Amino acid sequence: MAKKIDVKELLEAGVHFGHMTRKWDPNMAPYIYMERNGIHIINLYKTAAKIEEAGEAMKKIAASGRKILFVATKKQAKDIVSEKALACNMPYITERWPGGMLTNFVTIRKAVKKMATIDRMKKDGTFMTLSKKERLQVDRLRSKLEKNLGSIADMSRLPAALFVVDIKAEHIAIKEAQKLNIPVFAMVDTNSDPREVDYVIPANDDASKSIDKILTLVTDAVKDGLANRTSEKDGEDAPEAEEVAAEEVAAIVEEAVEAPAAEEAAEETKSEE
Repeated sequence: MAKKIDVKELLEAGVHFGHMTRKWDPNMAPYIYMERNGIHIINLYKTAAKIEEAGEAMKKIAASGRKILFVATKKQAKDIVSEKALACNMPYITERWPGGMLTNFVTIRKAVKKMATIDRMKKDGTFMTLSKKERLQVDRLRSKLEKNLGSIADMSRLPAALFVVDIKAEHIAIKEAQKLNIPVFAMVDTNSDPREVDYVIPANDDASKSIDKILTLVTDAVKDGLANRTSEKDGEDAPEAEEVAAEEVAAIVEEAVEAPAAEEAAEETKSEE
């Protein structure tokens, strides 16, 4: 990373505060500096080194034109992650993780394409040929899809890596990534097993200031990678035809009226764990 990590800034953000000693995972021992008042204190020099290591790897991924999927569904991390991911044009999940998001990506991608189809229907006038009730139902379907999958609309293929805040909370996402050999970068607190991820950043994953600090540093590295990119932009889907075929319209209306919302259907495809 271009900028050296300032340990003092990590300290001020509270990155060093771990969990109570009775809740610790022994595998985090190498990253713990000491115990104070029943709480483990994380070694910030090791945190800084790990941020630099993760940042360099994420920078290379971004420079290659591939995507890093940011995942954080806990309340104090959602807004921070969505803001930082958007700033570096990366996909993110901050609502509930849809089961099969990675392992059944083809189905998820079909749901995302339905949003584009509805948008094209509105652009070419097809939408206005529907009845008032059908328009309302299609709009409702579009809103549900946008809420759950809108943040990954530009992710046309599986991500090259995941960045996770709180590996305990996002254990399903991590297991799916492991099945597909997708590397995982993560903030790992003292109550979690660092062996679950490929790039460990030992840090307080509960405090918003700590989360904001770590996300700022890693997304700055991603931005550096994008700025230095020399290869062609990651392949996007081919442009869709301007007009929506009649069978596409029928399928959308049928789903809006009768079938479960696409994201709910995706969630039914649970991972085996």
